[in-house]
Amino acid sequence: MASAAKTLVIVESPSKAKTIGKFLGSRYKVVASVGHVRDLPKSKLGIVLPEDLEKDNQEGKPEAEAFDPQYINIRGKGDLIKELKKEAKKASKIYLATDPDREGEAISWHLAYLLGIDEKTPCRIVFNEITSKAVKEAVKNPRPIDLSLVDAQQARRVLDRLVGYLISPLLWRKITRGLSAGRVQSAALKIICDREKEIQAFVPEEYWTIETDFKKGRKFTAKLATCKGSKLSLVNKEESDRVLAELEQGAYVVGKIEEKDRLRKPLPPYTTSGMQQEAANKLNFSTRKTMMVAQQLYEGVEIKKMGTVGLVSYIRTDSVRISAEAREAARNFILENYGDQYYGGTVFANKKKDVQDAHEAIRPSNVTLTPDSIKDQLSKDQYNLYKLIWQRFVASQMTPAKIKAVSAAINNGDYGFKASGSKVVFDGFLKVIQLSKGDADDKWLPDLATGEQLEPLETRAEQNFTQPPARFTEASLVKDLEEKDIGRPSTYAPIVATLMDRKYIKKEKKNLVPTSLGFTVTEMMEEYFKEIVDVGFTARMEDGLDDIETKDIRWKKIIEDYYGTLRQELDYADEKIPKMEAEVELTGEKCPECGKDLAIKHSRFGTFIGCTGYPDCKFTKPIVKKIEVKCPSCGGDIIMRRGKSGKLFYGCSNYPDCKQVYWDKPSGKMCPECGNMLVEKKGRNPGLVCSNKECNYKE
Repeated sequence: MASAAKTLVIVESPSKAKTIGKFLGSRYKVVASVGHVRDLPKSKLGIVLPEDLEKDNQEGKPEAEAFDPQYINIRGKGDLIKELKKEAKKASKIYLATDPDREGEAISWHLAYLLGIDEKTPCRIVFNEITSKAVKEAVKNPRPIDLSLVDAQQARRVLDRLVGYLISPLLWRKITRGLSAGRVQSAALKIICDREKEIQAFVPEEYWTIETDFKKGRKFTAKLATCKGSKLSLVNKEESDRVLAELEQGAYVVGKIEEKDRLRKPLPPYTTSGMQQEAANKLNFSTRKTMMVAQQLYEGVEIKKMGTVGLVSYIRTDSVRISAEAREAARNFILENYGDQYYGGTVFANKKKDVQDAHEAIRPSNVTLTPDSIKDQLSKDQYNLYKLIWQRFVASQMTPAKIKAVSAAINNGDYGFKASGSKVVFDGFLKVIQLSKGDADDKWLPDLATGEQLEPLETRAEQNFTQPPARFTEASLVKDLEEKDIGRPSTYAPIVATLMDRKYIKKEKKNLVPTSLGFTVTEMMEEYFKEIVDVGFTARMEDGLDDIETKDIRWKKIIEDYYGTLRQELDYADEKIPKMEAEVELTGEKCPECGKDLAIKHSRFGTFIGCTGYPDCKFTKPIVKKIEVKCPSCGGDIIMRRGKSGKLFYGCSNYPDCKQVYWDKPSGKMCPECGNMLVEKKGRNPGLVCSNKECNYKE
């Protein structure tokens, strides 16, 4: 007897397929598309340009519209597509369950095309969190594919392809190969370069500050603020010394004392960019790492007695809204674990227009799964990020903390000092999120009385200089991009990685520093492609792209309006930009194939030695790094090499005649026990060890 046909559910990732398959049971077959299955070709522009239409019409080619994307099946996905089609033929029903955003909607649209599914039928299911309840509820409520979402994704894809594939070749011809421009990337690079210019142009100014320490039960400090009631500014040592001398002659008397009660309110749950910023600041995560770990939490983690569980809601969102169900779950958890006085139930509103408000803020799927209760089932990174998300969500639904703040004026003749302190009188949401160090009771002032005279412990003056604006970190860049409405949360993670891959910026500690190449590219873009790097224009373009989704605007009209300007700028730039002569660093060697000089060359894949006769001669060879150690087998040089996997090792320069190899750096010293090479071992117990595995000699 033949088995009954199953309902086919297609998701994006294999790990998500595994989780959802467990929820839906044996009547469903859950498979993964592994991301996109169709896309624009990598080898060419893949978009019909207006100027192409005239040529096609003359040649009698089939009619097309300007800016039609020419999608192809992604290379390497052929077998997967065949398997999806095979499963689709066997299925009684097909549901497309890709991610609940523009990108996910577009993937479902492409899948519908490949599998012959009518996009207007209820074939699409979405869920904000991967829990049994959410998935089963989604299956009960399928809908047609949302073509407004698809068009919004197509517009972004086409626009970014036009910028990248039309401007980048110009950079290759005029500067060097391997460079790239991008709609969001170039605007972000300009922001980083502009900040560096501010820093370079900054002239520090000297100023002095004066503080006095007192003790009344406990030590506290007051800062000099005024002279004769007006703000005091000390600009050099002479002025500072004069004030110090006058203070020594006077007495410190307590003046007006003010106490105020204030509320410290909890912040809303995380948006994507908020999560990226906090993870960078508190966990030292890159934006790329944050999104990778968050994706793991979203797709599902194996939890004892529960199976695979999606721990957080969808991780790409601009919204701070949470569902009524999630709010009720938080309320019950807070009442049960902390008490009535801790429940606040704040409803947070989005400040910006709610383009992606279909998604909730990032929150735990099950608030009762506290971070510590599942700590031993998570990796360290998963635990730390889940803890941030869980604490922020629970705190957002708690009462404000009540803070008592006190300030005291302390006078010495014409000079006015100010001392201030605060203490928490009710912790509220701080029960879940602890105060930062130095922000608690140790800042509380002792009891002071107006007219009371104080004896100073020490009065000191300190020289200071005004500081330039800080360089961007990944966290502060993400914040700036969000405030300027450039890009969207899903684009923030790859931006820094792309800029670093192109050698436009480098990281110094946490700071993002533009390179000379980054400045060169930005200056050229500013001169010839003003709108691409203009922050205001880029933000307006984002709004236009969002309007496709929300206001039913024809997406090709947005592209058409933009392309006219871009085409003019391209033609002008191609004519006016002078070709930069790249600095050639000759090696002193001759090419073995054509006899011309060999030089050190650079590409997006790294540095190598190549013939100056390129493109007529394509001879290349890797750069050899010697370590000043001779091969014990043949006397050749030991050099650094990399295997196909990218792993570093050390081998003989006479390879393949000599196949001597070491996985740790050879020291040049020989083992006194067996005569083999000693190598440098790193890690917890560094030192020299014998390369012979059967010898246990160590130094």
